[in-house]
Amino acid sequence: MFTGLIQAIGTMKGLGGDSWQITFVSQSSVVIMQDLAYGDSVAVDGVCLTVEKILNNGFIATASPETLRRTTLGDEEIQGKYVNLEASLRVGGKVGGHFVMGHVDGRGQLVAAEQTASSWEMTFTAPEAIARYIVPKGSIAVNGISLTVAAYEPELSQFTVAVIPLTYDETNLHDLVPDSWVNLEGDILGKYVEKFLSPAGKHLKTDMVTPEFLAENGYV
Repeated sequence: MFTGLIQAIGTMKGLGGDSWQITFVSQSSVVIMQDLAYGDSVAVDGVCLTVEKILNNGFIATASPETLRRTTLGDEEIQGKYVNLEASLRVGGKVGGHFVMGHVDGRGQLVAAEQTASSWEMTFTAPEAIARYIVPKGSIAVNGISLTVAAYEPELSQFTVAVIPLTYDETNLHDLVPDSWVNLEGDILGKYVEKFLSPAGKHLKTDMVTPEFLAENGYV
């Protein structure tokens, strides 16, 4: 599990088969490297990968064919381009963004990026698999970055986020141009709500959750 707060920038290089070498290129990488261990999870552009070997300035991980097919990691142009990196959340760690699982739901494309007086307004497309979880002021992960939805246009299957200059400058968002592909992950809370309200979730005895029940169990 991650929080969507990017800790470093790196590059990816294919080693043949499903193996990839991720190399850190930003000084902030020490935040990840100082505690990196074999078997750890690291989000690479929002995709959860497992560390299989630690290098002097990076690590090696495996990306399955399914992962490459469903995410931007399978695009040829990913090699040499900057990717966002975040180590997994530790127990007791700060949750500055929102809970990001590292399980990409699908891909979207940048429609436009416009600089304003205080931020960048970036608009992306979103396929139906993600669009149903998008709500204004809700959270969404774009290339692993926790962002708040400023506006949503369901008729166009597009959403807009306001990105502060720090996030824009310190992540690969500044490298995007119109039609660039990005990895998208919907908010896990929305997925659970959908599950509870769907026919498959009707067996859940939600009528048991009453004000009295909550009070008896410490929720006041």
